Amino acid sequence: MKFKSLMVCSLLGSLLIQLLALSDSAAQEKAAAQLRKPEMKDTIKATVYADNTFQLYLNGELVAVDSIRFIPHNVIEVDILPSYPLTIAVLAEDDADPKTGMEYANTNIGDGGSILKFGDGTVTDKSWRALAVSRGPLDGDTKNPRVENIAVPDGWYRAGFDDSKWPQATEYAEDEVGPKQPYIDHEFKGAKFIWSGDVKLDNKVLLRKVLETPPDGKERTDFSNLNNVVPAGGGRRPRR
Repeated sequence: MKFKSLMVCSLLGSLLIQLLALSDSAAQEKAAAQLRKPEMKDTIKATVYADNTFQLYLNGELVAVDSIRFIPHNVIEVDILPSYPLTIAVLAEDDADPKTGMEYANTNIGDGGSILKFGDGTVTDKSWRALAVSRGPLDGDTKNPRVENIAVPDGWYRAGFDDSKWPQATEYAEDEVGPKQPYIDHEFKGAKFIWSGDVKLDNKVLLRKVLETPPDGKERTDFSNLNNVVPAGGGRRPRR
């Protein structure tokens, strides 16, 4: 009797495995049938400015770098293909001397500031998180300038990173940041300049924002898994 029960359990287990395999295969086929290759109409525009420079990450991937570190200030516009939830991470940096925290041959205390706008309605504001990892000159002391650094957290730019203990970003008026060309030639309506708590003494700042859904409410195809399926319309043509 025990032998028969074992055989029945074994058969049922085997059948369950086959059903799960079929179900998984069917799900993959359904996903492949629904997925297509992305087109430019699926992208949105990302426009970013920082005093002085930045790196932009989306869901853990580096997608844009300001190629000009200091002067002139630079606006970067790139087409991005977002997938939600969308983790946006920006390393923003005022180009200060790493030993003094000052600029222009250690004659001036600079200021920071970063602003961002995406075509899905994403903008920078005080709902972002901001962590200063380098500041100086401490206490604004330009005669004996010192810099304080903290370690950049591992994986700070990735999705799933816990930034709940980071301070919220501080918004700054345009005249507090004093943006240079070509900022005024680009459209940042609705976005705010943000930084950590001290726009003058904080020189390197990590900024983060997680969007569960697109701010504009539009449904968008998720292409993040495109490399793992064959999209409708095909991959490579077979060789003859």
